[in-house]
Amino acid sequence: MSFISKKDQFFVTWSIKPGQMRSKKKPQNQLNFLAPTLREQLNPNHQLYLLSQQIDWDYFDDEFAPFYSNKGRWAHPIRLMVSLLILKAVYNLSDETLVEERWEMNVYFQYFSGFNHPQWGQPCAASDLVHFRKRIGEQGVEKILKHSIDKHGKDGKDNHVSIDSTVQEKNVTYPTDAKLAKKIIDRCVKKASQEKICLRRTYKRSSKQLLRQSYNAKHPKRAKKAKAARRKLKTIAGRLIRELERKLPKGNYSQALELYKQVLAQERDSSHKIYSLHEPQVYCMSKGKAHKKYEYGCKASLVLTQKTGIIVGAMTFTTNLYDGHTLERVVDQVARLSSKRPKTATVDRGYKGKQSIGQTQINIPKAPLKKDSAYQKRKKRKHHRRRAAIEPIISHLKQDHRAARNFLKGQIGDSINFMMAAAGFNFKKLMVKLKERQLWLFSKYNLYLYYTFTIKIKHILSKQNRKIAYF
Repeated sequence: MSFISKKDQFFVTWSIKPGQMRSKKKPQNQLNFLAPTLREQLNPNHQLYLLSQQIDWDYFDDEFAPFYSNKGRWAHPIRLMVSLLILKAVYNLSDETLVEERWEMNVYFQYFSGFNHPQWGQPCAASDLVHFRKRIGEQGVEKILKHSIDKHGKDGKDNHVSIDSTVQEKNVTYPTDAKLAKKIIDRCVKKASQEKICLRRTYKRSSKQLLRQSYNAKHPKRAKKAKAARRKLKTIAGRLIRELERKLPKGNYSQALELYKQVLAQERDSSHKIYSLHEPQVYCMSKGKAHKKYEYGCKASLVLTQKTGIIVGAMTFTTNLYDGHTLERVVDQVARLSSKRPKTATVDRGYKGKQSIGQTQINIPKAPLKKDSAYQKRKKRKHHRRRAAIEPIISHLKQDHRAARNFLKGQIGDSINFMMAAAGFNFKKLMVKLKERQLWLFSKYNLYLYYTFTIKIKHILSKQNRKIAYF
């Protein structure tokens, strides 16, 4: 089922620039006497080999077709681009590492990407993955996550789920006033050189020295000097902003200069603070961790089936919402992806205040009710104990599937990165399941051969013994 209406499909098709035509389909797995295909050469029991047979690649061709034009040069095949995104999430690889290093030396990667014979060179440029992510957007990545859930069959349609929130950190440095002021100074000087504007002074050396003086500000002997250095850096940054406003034509870089002014004007207690110039949407969160008091990124919510451990929901939020206010959107996404609304959702005490979302009952740890029977108490206790299983899953997403630090730009990049991490986890789990099933069938077949062989041998020996006894 497509998430895009016919009207939107028409708009997307005709709003794409020329030179982005959908690639032609090539015949797959054609036999060649002189050059055997990869399908014949590779191990059919390998996890990636099994996963490539399991995924419905025509589904992605049909769903992503509206994002391509009917004019221009041929684009890269949709299967190639989708397979690269899956490999990147499953094996925790960057765009450059996957395309420039790993793909050429791994024939299983090439077979998974739809090639019949070993390939020399890169499948595409690393920047092509960036363009493809922009093209399909959040809706397209959500379809990849949905397919990873559908391939698990009944396991992805559990009535009982666990929900928890975490922080997906952004690839930004730890923000300080001195760092931000120094970056504003450097950007103003760069803009002036691009526009060929002669500044009265660039402060190239003095800004570096002032930044060094702002270090170790908590030391008693350095506190006064560091405070003066921070104040001086802010003064220089404001001076350069005003000079650019006077000398630049009206409208040029006005949005950037307003952002710089907002950064310099914010105080310690200001709301909606800006912590990064290239990622102004980043906000600060405090989750009560002893080792990391503050984290800078976005809040993300994860939904896990309680019996089977399949991720059926992954979502990020543009603001630091209270956990209870995220439940409605998260449950709606689960219903959209798994085609089934869960009966119960077990959460921690951070979601306090929500009893139900539609037909979904919200279970929060609390003292049992007087009217609860022993069976009901035991059932609630079981759900709450099982909820703890979502914590190591979040850790796996961060350590093994690129959710620890997001390198993709903007709020859309936050959402795409987290959903692809969830899809990578589901595909990895499916690979393990397919491998175990293959080993189980192999062992059963060996047992069958063993027993049939031994029965035949016993039958032959018994015949010979009867003949010897007769003579």
